[in-house]
Amino acid sequence: MAKIRLNEDAAVVKRVREGLARTGGYCPCRLVQNEDTKCMCLEFRRQIADENFEGYCHCLLYYKEK
Repeated sequence: MAKIRLNEDAAVVKRVREGLARTGGYCPCRLVQNEDTKCMCLEFRRQIADENFEGYCHCLLYYKEK
């Protein structure tokens, strides 16, 4: 089972969480606000499902470890 954790950089986490609060939970890095860009976004959920993927989500809030 994959492990999902927050970015270890507290400043990044703070900045992204502020953006999420400002946008109502939508990825602050995206121009479009829809269900696909609601945090945890569709792109990252697909990456989580990929057993070969390891890395950060688009906005760098979460990291998936193998």
